[in-house]
Amino acid sequence: MASRGSERAPLVGITTYLERAQQGVWDVRAAFLPEQYLTGVTSVGGIALLLPPQDPDTADAAIAGLDGLILSGGADVAPELYGAERHPTTDPARVDRDAWELALFRAAERRRIPVLAICRGLQLVNVARGGTLQQHLPESLGTERYRIGGGVFAENQVAVAQDTALAEVLGQDSVSVRSYHHQGIDRLGEGLVAAAHSDDGLVQAFVDTEGGSHVVGIQWHPEEDAEDRRLFQDLVTQARAFARQKEGTS
Repeated sequence: MASRGSERAPLVGITTYLERAQQGVWDVRAAFLPEQYLTGVTSVGGIALLLPPQDPDTADAAIAGLDGLILSGGADVAPELYGAERHPTTDPARVDRDAWELALFRAAERRRIPVLAICRGLQLVNVARGGTLQQHLPESLGTERYRIGGGVFAENQVAVAQDTALAEVLGQDSVSVRSYHHQGIDRLGEGLVAAAHSDDGLVQAFVDTEGGSHVVGIQWHPEEDAEDRRLFQDLVTQARAFARQKEGTS
């Protein structure tokens, strides 16, 4: 669905990987993102635009035409960004992606563009706000429940805090989610409030209470559940409202 009536569909940027890819005789670095992210946006009336890593100084210009931003999943955020020593299990630093996505998020904050931060995205926003991460949950929590490996998403249950904006979106106390991560939030960043936990105490979602914009971070992967598009619908709804406001003041 591209539009509703005469109203234009909101434009939602999604951050991507920059990885080696093969197609026929070609073996090159390429922007890469699982199709599920795109479908999550387009199935609820948005238009998805890819934002592969590039010069962080261009982030403000890149974000200027957008109505919403999704910070997607991927490799671990570099621990150097939150002043921690590197754990042996932490992924090699992806300096290009960290710098680009931090710049995009800060540009979105300045413009008050709605943000949905997924898995790595949640961790990056937490670090951007001065928070820290647990680098290896099997060590700190003693469980492999969040990443069982082999490209198979684990099923976990999370409890949603009923006094938060997330509860208004999900409309229930407990949600079954799909997880694939070995890191998680340690100390929450400034202005972020926990909106969901698992039964071992790990923060599974947060919302922003001080930034003046709509920011929702979730540790799980909603793009993997085609039957539940509530989080994507919420972002596109917020993006549509942002677009109306932007066009009304231009």
